[in-house]
Amino acid sequence: MPTFTSKNVSIHYNFNDAAGPDAPVLMFSNSLGTTLDMWRPQLEALSSDFRILRYDTRGHGQSSAPQGPYSLDQLGEDVIALLDHLQLPKVHLCGLSLGGFVTQWLAINAPERLHSAVICNIAAVTAAPTFWHDRANLVLSEGMQAIVDGVMARFFSPRFAQGSPAAVRAVHEGFVSTPAVGYAGACAAIQHADFRANLPTVDLPVLVIGGSLDQAAPPEGVKQVAELIPHARYVELDAAHISNIENPAGFNGAIVDFLGGLKA
Repeated sequence: MPTFTSKNVSIHYNFNDAAGPDAPVLMFSNSLGTTLDMWRPQLEALSSDFRILRYDTRGHGQSSAPQGPYSLDQLGEDVIALLDHLQLPKVHLCGLSLGGFVTQWLAINAPERLHSAVICNIAAVTAAPTFWHDRANLVLSEGMQAIVDGVMARFFSPRFAQGSPAAVRAVHEGFVSTPAVGYAGACAAIQHADFRANLPTVDLPVLVIGGSLDQAAPPEGVKQVAELIPHARYVELDAAHISNIENPAGFNGAIVDFLGGLKA
């Protein structure tokens, strides 16, 4: 898969344009501790109607992992740089967890680059800043293995973990392969996120997706994102935090319904 370099950071991406040059571009931004591979259930389901753009957030996957801390400004500007590199004026952007914060940042700071936004499994504000500070220090001192079991327990419901062990194992392997410095850098970006004051200014079509079983981003906090954005739509799925993997049929269906409605 290709990479490009912006401000000394190499960003790894995959652009599936099998749907043809006139198809709309649907871009995905990944969760903390995952890679662009987390979007495989969407690639398979949506690539006939959309050109699918996936990328590894800086510090993750095959993108470079510079010394942190990172900021949401940097993560959002990485997206803009990738769009410029590919000469894409506008995209539909879908982000989950950390990617949901990045999507909120772009909807507020660069709405001219988005046709619409899909914000998944993330609130408008970080509830426990000290948690992310401590988490970053822990992985830097003890490695990703120190937290992986607890993270997987929040990523997926027990029901899904028992019924789909291969899917959980793939995410587990990607998580422990994440550079500790990259994970810690992204924790810093999350630590002080608070978009509550700015979300009411968003003037884009927005879909917000929550998970009824999500312990990492409880649905009441996710629903607040939709309540703050004028005319946003909220959908709650039977899933935990990584809802696009745990409930791909519901997730993909919600996106298709939302984007299909924009064409009408």
